[in-house]
Amino acid sequence: MTYDLAVIGAGPAGASATIEAAKAGLDTVLIDEQRAAGGQVWRAKGPAIKAAPATPEGKTGDRLRAALAAVTADRHFSARVWDIERHTDGFRISAISPTGALTIETRAVLLAGGAQERVFAVPGWTLPGVIGLGAATALMKEQLVLPGNRVIVAGVGPLLSFVAHEIIRNGGKVAAVVDLNPLSVWLRCLPDLIGSPGLLVRGAWWRLRLWAAGVAYFHECGIRSIEGDRAVSRVTIGAVDANWCPLGAATQTYDADAVCLGHGLAPATEASRLLGADHQYDGGQGGWKPVTDDVGRTTVPGLFVAGDGAGVQGAAAAQLQGRISALAIAEDLGLLTTREWRRRSAPLILRIGKAQRFGRAMTALTIPRPGLIEAIAPDTLVCRCEGLSRHDIEAEIRAGANWPNAIKSGTRCGMGPCGGRYCTETVTELACRITGKTPGEFGIPTARPPLRPVPIGCLSGEFDYDDLPIPPPAPL
Repeated sequence: MTYDLAVIGAGPAGASATIEAAKAGLDTVLIDEQRAAGGQVWRAKGPAIKAAPATPEGKTGDRLRAALAAVTADRHFSARVWDIERHTDGFRISAISPTGALTIETRAVLLAGGAQERVFAVPGWTLPGVIGLGAATALMKEQLVLPGNRVIVAGVGPLLSFVAHEIIRNGGKVAAVVDLNPLSVWLRCLPDLIGSPGLLVRGAWWRLRLWAAGVAYFHECGIRSIEGDRAVSRVTIGAVDANWCPLGAATQTYDADAVCLGHGLAPATEASRLLGADHQYDGGQGGWKPVTDDVGRTTVPGLFVAGDGAGVQGAAAAQLQGRISALAIAEDLGLLTTREWRRRSAPLILRIGKAQRFGRAMTALTIPRPGLIEAIAPDTLVCRCEGLSRHDIEAEIRAGANWPNAIKSGTRCGMGPCGGRYCTETVTELACRITGKTPGEFGIPTARPPLRPVPIGCLSGEFDYDDLPIPPPAPL
């Protein structure tokens, strides 16, 4: 079936864009890997959860899902997009859904895949019991499952306080929160945060709850090592300097059975890279992002990006960006006049600036600093999928591999099931340290299909071997 618009991702940006596009008269289809709309921040509860305490995120997600159900648009949930192709009339999207292979033709595409969490390697990070801050958030929001019984929460950014608070709220124990940033960095953000008082008050409430629960909160500290025989049992932390480099030998060790570790978010760009859109590096928005105009148009005709995939700025900005992009697509496709586009989009554009300032202030707290890689021992795995250590990666770089595809070609780094989502940031910092390049100069690896791992049986379908056109053997 051919649509006017295919929206990939049903988080704040994608679901809001679908609602706005349907109201503007676009024949729209929405595709998402999750079982319901909401994305990471407004994630729906799992089907086994019959009752759960109400939260602001849950209420907002319920309102979004109700609004989406009220408009006319096709939806494919639990569907995994693995390829997108450009052709003369638009785009062809290939996905795997619960009912099998899915092929969608569309005039325009809005990528709203959000962000992926950034986790830099530390010694012991591959032990069972270590989980990303984003993954821990999903686990607790959707399934009400704690990451462990006694948890260390470590890294940078607002998810530290949120994850620790959720563990306490759900009956768990937080051994310590370990924040690479000094308190002064947080205080410097206050002018940008005051514009969103609701979010500012929530953050202060999380910290107050942690203080009331007696949780140790360490600023200017990082993880030195995670230890255990078959799973996490001990975590050693120590002070860091202004560049997040380990400072001195003084350390503290905590007993723990889980570690929630994260260093911010980065835009999910694999689909926009696959389609050949231009990208630029902006550390203040999470790193590499597609080049877009104010309404989300990329350098590829008909391709738009909205939400954190266009630069990490938070859910409030993403929701508005999705609506603005949908209206721009409706104008591009001739379903709205320029006058009508301006009338509908003007109030959204007026509101988005405040939300963007808050989101960018939070993202700025997580810009990687050089010291992050200093604590990585030579034998620490960097590329988990291919079993490559820091020593392996650095040896390839010193041998002359001075850009991402060269490292990928020589070591298979980034070619495993995760597609480089876990290792690319660490590899970039290692390469910049050796070559003297900036992340923007070093570049990003080329994206290739499949965008996500897919079962080969879903691609091949059912067939009879007797029907295969096998040529006869060549004569001897």
